[in-house]
Amino acid sequence: MHLKFLSLIAACGVAVSAATLTTLTPTANAADTPKAKDVPILAREVLFGNPDVGNLQLSPDGKFLAYLAPIDGIMNVHVAPIDQPTKGTPVTKDTKRGIRQYFWAYNNAQILYMQDDGGDENWKLHAVDVKTLADKDLTPFENILGEDGKPIMQPNGKPLRPTAEILASSHDFPNEIVIGLNNRNPELHDVYRLNTLTGEMTKVLENEGYVGFVVDGQYRVRLAMRFTPAMQLEIFQRDLSAKDATKSWKSFATIDGVDTETTRPIGFDKAGDWLYMSDSRGRNTGGLFAINMTTGEKKVIAEDAHADVGGLMVHPTTEAIQAVAFDYLRNEWTVLDKSIQVDLDYLKTVTTGDLNIVSRTTDDRAWLVASMLDNGPVKYYRYERDPKTSKAGKATYLFSNRKSLENATLASMKPIVIKSRDGLELVSYLTIPVQSDANNDGTPDQPVPLVLNVHGGPWARDSWGFDPESQWLANRGYACLQVNFRGSTGLGKSFVNAADKEWAGKMHDDLLDAVDWAVKNKITTSDKVAIMGGSYGGYATLVGLTFTPDVFACGVDIVGPSSIATLLENIPPYWAPFYPVLVNRVGDPSTKEGRAFLDSRSPLTKVDAIKKPLLIGQGANDPRVKQSEADQIVSAMTRKNIPVTYVLFPDEGHGFAKASNRLGFYAVTEAFLAQHLGGRAEPIGDAVAKSTAKIPVGAEGIPGLKVTDTKAK
Repeated sequence: MHLKFLSLIAACGVAVSAATLTTLTPTANAADTPKAKDVPILAREVLFGNPDVGNLQLSPDGKFLAYLAPIDGIMNVHVAPIDQPTKGTPVTKDTKRGIRQYFWAYNNAQILYMQDDGGDENWKLHAVDVKTLADKDLTPFENILGEDGKPIMQPNGKPLRPTAEILASSHDFPNEIVIGLNNRNPELHDVYRLNTLTGEMTKVLENEGYVGFVVDGQYRVRLAMRFTPAMQLEIFQRDLSAKDATKSWKSFATIDGVDTETTRPIGFDKAGDWLYMSDSRGRNTGGLFAINMTTGEKKVIAEDAHADVGGLMVHPTTEAIQAVAFDYLRNEWTVLDKSIQVDLDYLKTVTTGDLNIVSRTTDDRAWLVASMLDNGPVKYYRYERDPKTSKAGKATYLFSNRKSLENATLASMKPIVIKSRDGLELVSYLTIPVQSDANNDGTPDQPVPLVLNVHGGPWARDSWGFDPESQWLANRGYACLQVNFRGSTGLGKSFVNAADKEWAGKMHDDLLDAVDWAVKNKITTSDKVAIMGGSYGGYATLVGLTFTPDVFACGVDIVGPSSIATLLENIPPYWAPFYPVLVNRVGDPSTKEGRAFLDSRSPLTKVDAIKKPLLIGQGANDPRVKQSEADQIVSAMTRKNIPVTYVLFPDEGHGFAKASNRLGFYAVTEAFLAQHLGGRAEPIGDAVAKSTAKIPVGAEGIPGLKVTDTKAK
């Protein structure tokens, strides 16, 4: 089951992942700490170029290993025999943005993958035969038609395209999956059963206004959800015996607005008798509960006082939940099924990193294990086991995702808790330059410049682990501070709800409190702090330079909205069922009072206050934060003769997927930061020229950028 809840800037879903074992990374001796001259500049390519391999998956029968790897700089799916994992051959032929989402069909004969057009997030579903390499478009709908039979046009003059989403796949139906598709109504995804071999699609249920559905293991649509104007989540149960589908729904539960972020259905057990839910009703954090669909009996399976239920480790065929993750400072796992304890105990002896079971065969005899560190690449192992015995199996090392990082000098990420001015605990992560910490206590010997790197969402969170931006900044001589400000998810409902109507208010105060903490603790000095972020983090950057113009030395805004009102007025059509949540959490642009409030919290209305350097990066095809959000603040600044550098990518969306574009933007960014914070930088070279970047405004403000690099391509 795959259940997707849309958030404003990011798609937030119920994470169904494999277990991680938290272990401590050995601490180096102070004498081993490198000096500045001994820490070479890491090439941007090493951190932001394509990985050697990524997103590894075992075929359900265990005979093959699939992974993403670059072909001429573009990520494609490769398949290798399991006994020759380095002998993979490409099975997809993408030549544009690369493939990011794929999975094995349970028939072992097909790879299913999603692809959009230039970052527009209108996802098409493809199936490729791993032997013949025949590629079939399973959702061959180019446009959404209006009542007049003509394509519905977008404001940018392009026709509106449908987008598919995966709702369910099962080993019991190896040639079929369940998808959602909005080809009938752009705002609503109808439910279809799809044969991946033939492409035959059968409508299971027409969406009558729901934000999402829950499908059981027998491919029956069991639950539907919708939001009320008051942000309540109404959950309806389907009467499977009803002959009239329009009369088959009855109320199952109504979740009050204070609980909607932390209470939701997850899925059913194999028989479909028990519903698993994350539930925070009557408590603060979302625990894992099971509800009997016949008797109504409700029981708690796992809970944590500090964090909501996160990842689940689920048996590949019985669908029993075997372990539950809770992420406060670090990801911690509670094992429920003792039969896997011996396996996890053994794997903990194989590597010092946190362990993720990223893929399992249908017979559960083979696991694909990823070892995760904060200061090194991901290392992959194949683990062979016998599920019928109580003995541990054997792990065989495969390879890391980035060989060039294996011997690199990298920084550690330190979890910290910062108190906000009103007493909230802000779970944060600090990464500092290796050469600045002689006694290896996680604090620089002398203050260093700091970049406050703000996460997107805002209903998302930062977590411990390897982060290329943190490593890049630390390598260049900056401390990187990542703060889970109020509104960040996974930390209980009170923490999420404390952000309601607080964009540019208390959410920004949390960031300021983090800066004050860093200055007070001599991590940095008050005149050497930059703010940077993507999506909501980009908005926070603009807020920092307009609402508090004296706090930050400079700012880097990546796909950030400049006006909350125009952002909400231009959401993708399929976010419509989620709109009541946006209005209640952020504000209502449809009323005079609501519009005035949103304008008072929008950087666009305070452009005059900007007096520190600003760099903006934007994708022209971004469906969430439209290009107009960047255009309008750049125009306002230009009219007032306020300097700004604007980097626009015509073939990108909400973030930069192409490696050449990432490398081009980070080249500009580090030259910008070096100019205003004083850190070191790798020369821009031809990084921008090799990207599709257009720099219509402010190219002259970037040292080392050639005039020829700024010309439209």
